[in-house]
Amino acid sequence: MNKIVLIGPPGSGKGTQAKLLADRLDIPHISTGDILRDAVRKETELGRRAAPIMAEGGLVPDDLMIGIIGERLAEPDAGNGFILDGFPRTVLQAEKLDALMAGNGNGALRVVHLLVPDDLIVRRIAARRSCPSCGAVYHLEQSPPSVPGLCDRCGSALVARPDDTEEAVRARLGMFQQKTMPVVTFYRSKEQLHEVDGEGPVDQVFERVAKHLDG
Repeated sequence: MNKIVLIGPPGSGKGTQAKLLADRLDIPHISTGDILRDAVRKETELGRRAAPIMAEGGLVPDDLMIGIIGERLAEPDAGNGFILDGFPRTVLQAEKLDALMAGNGNGALRVVHLLVPDDLIVRRIAARRSCPSCGAVYHLEQSPPSVPGLCDRCGSALVARPDDTEEAVRARLGMFQQKTMPVVTFYRSKEQLHEVDGEGPVDQVFERVAKHLDG
């Protein structure tokens, strides 16, 4: 059973790599970012609590995240494995995930840490645009829309998310260093960590990730 966690700062490409791995391994890609943004869009209780935190580049509290992940891992499609993207982000979340794993089938959790410099991340995210209607995501340099400013899928005007400004990105990177790097140390001490160079074309990074997981 493949039980994989992808760790990396915002803009490191872990979402893209998670989708590629999910396709290759035929297991669900569980993105906490997507779950949270959907809750904000639908104005659920969770969404209302999370919205101002996300807009300022902060981390959603552990109790909220642990609750969502526990429910998601209990769904049938995660019974044969999963890829977690964006969780755990704190040592407490990592410890709680260990407890959840005790009842989630066989196979050790494997953790991939994508290494990308902060300045490159800021440049990447500043050029990111998304469609508020269908959720499609573009990059002005790497994957621009066919018609500038308009979504290829539905024609809606593309927007920069409020948490994609340079100020918000710097704040998120600071929070990653403070809250999430201890998670890297946690998994390194358990000999579950694979550190992978996250710079370069998507396909090259994917081959590095796959090589570490196959090794």
